[in-house]
Amino acid sequence: MRMTKFATFAAGLILFTTGCGDKTTTNPDADPSVSGNDVTVDGLPPATVDVHAHPSEGPHHGSLVELGNEEYHAEVVHDAKSVTVYILDSAAAKAVPIDAKEVTINLTHEGAPEQFKLAASPDSGDTDGKSSRFTLADAELVGHIDDEASAPKLSVTINGTPYRGEIKHDHDHEGHDH
Repeated sequence: MRMTKFATFAAGLILFTTGCGDKTTTNPDADPSVSGNDVTVDGLPPATVDVHAHPSEGPHHGSLVELGNEEYHAEVVHDAKSVTVYILDSAAAKAVPIDAKEVTINLTHEGAPEQFKLAASPDSGDTDGKSSRFTLADAELVGHIDDEASAPKLSVTINGTPYRGEIKHDHDHEGHDH
């Protein structure tokens, strides 16, 4: 009796794990010569597979800049008179106060390189001697920051490591003032 139960259990387990029936694909757009059992693997997936969601804007409703391999992000916000850059964490959600006195925006205008330095302007939650916010009141920079031809890039050093990222603007002005 004990052997019969074991044999029944083993047969059920084999059927359960292997399944039964026709294994051909039922997708009408699929190649009919390929059955559902055929799998070709060319290697392991890439090590840099992106498995997290990307926010479309920062907490201040500005454009996001990836820094490094997304170790940090910067958020660029501007109005008609000034530009503000916020340094954020890898999820682009929380402020990261850094010990830099300034960040730099490099761009090209009429074929000539230009450089703008934004001074540290500590936010209310920043610790002494550090800042997560950097600002510059400069109408010229404001005029060029959204111009794709100027190719603006942000340069910042965080904990001794230099980072550089492209400033891209989504050109969707609905719902925010920059």
